[in-house]
Amino acid sequence: MSAVVGCRIFAQMATIVSARPAQPSAPPSRGPGLPNRVRRVAVIASLIVVVVAMASYIDSMTGRSNTALGVRSVEWLRDNGAASIVAQVETWYYELNAPAKGGHIKALPKVGVAVTPAAPAVHHHVTVVLARPAPVAPMIHPALPGEGVWHATRTGLGASPPLMVTTLRNEPLYPQEVVALAWIDTKRTQTLLYTGLLEPAVALPTRGPMEVPSGRRDHLLATFNSGFKLADSRGGYTIHGHTYAPLVNGLGTIVGYRNGTVNIVPWSHGRLAPSDVLFARQNLPLIVDHGQPNPTLNTGAQWGATVGNAILVWRSGIGIDKHGNLIYAAGNDQTVMSLAAALIRAGAVRAMELDINSYWVSFISYGGWGALQPLNLLSTMNRSALRYLTPDDRDFFAVYLRQHALP
Repeated sequence: MSAVVGCRIFAQMATIVSARPAQPSAPPSRGPGLPNRVRRVAVIASLIVVVVAMASYIDSMTGRSNTALGVRSVEWLRDNGAASIVAQVETWYYELNAPAKGGHIKALPKVGVAVTPAAPAVHHHVTVVLARPAPVAPMIHPALPGEGVWHATRTGLGASPPLMVTTLRNEPLYPQEVVALAWIDTKRTQTLLYTGLLEPAVALPTRGPMEVPSGRRDHLLATFNSGFKLADSRGGYTIHGHTYAPLVNGLGTIVGYRNGTVNIVPWSHGRLAPSDVLFARQNLPLIVDHGQPNPTLNTGAQWGATVGNAILVWRSGIGIDKHGNLIYAAGNDQTVMSLAAALIRAGAVRAMELDINSYWVSFISYGGWGALQPLNLLSTMNRSALRYLTPDDRDFFAVYLRQHALP
């Protein structure tokens, strides 16, 4: 309910009060009359505020959404003046549930499927060596079996598939914590951005399918979460070649071009995307540039204002390596520094943080054609692996196998 509606309610109440029969006049008094009137006005004003707030809350909770009621309630509080209270409560929660330093795990979580060593592919008597990422060097020793070893997410795509995943322990103080990585060959895949039911909160002529279109699921390899709400990141948004939220120079941006290529850059083209840009999604400054971590990563709040950087939370990020391939990273109990370190270890030369907190971080691979056998990158990810196959509240990315890369 808007402020205008609240004013109308107040005016109607004032009319009702003024329409009451006049009472016999009484001699002037210095008694409690004025304080009583002030109290009545205060009570009426408080009731109006409560009515307006309740109407706004009910309207928000009954709107179309696929977000759990409790999470939507917290989001409503954050968007309606209680952001600092929500942040403090979250801080207390994460402090109480922070992992203890030290400890160990006996085995890494299983990801992907086994593949045979890479072998050259032969096309019309021409030998083609398909791209394949190098194993990720462990960050904690001794390494666990399979640490940093890449695996396919499905069978039938050869010995060097265009999407591979692995796991890594990336926090020496918390060796029981694991980050998962996904490597995406951009020459054999196409990455597209889709808007959600509610985000980005900008005026669009159409929001599109808000899920992976059914007609494109035959070649779907993966989906993953986008960045913060635009109101929090204060970044821009371009889709289908049109800029709906002004882009900001200096912010980390994942850019998709009309020729099918994709990149991660510090934006430098001004408020409007150039004509060769199909989509551009911004989210805070880069956390990795020129293969080095952003020197401001230890400043904290800008990398997740709801919880602050000092607290270990679910975080996700996307990077690009020197060959132009994408690297996605996500894990629980991560700082932005540990996230950046994992992306650099996997070969990222530039990277940006995506969304954080357990409810928003998702990377889903599909083990069969037609989006069959959906599987979360980590089994501990909060959301169903069917997310993005039905309309979702948040914008997201989908990765498709290109036609020329079919086996």
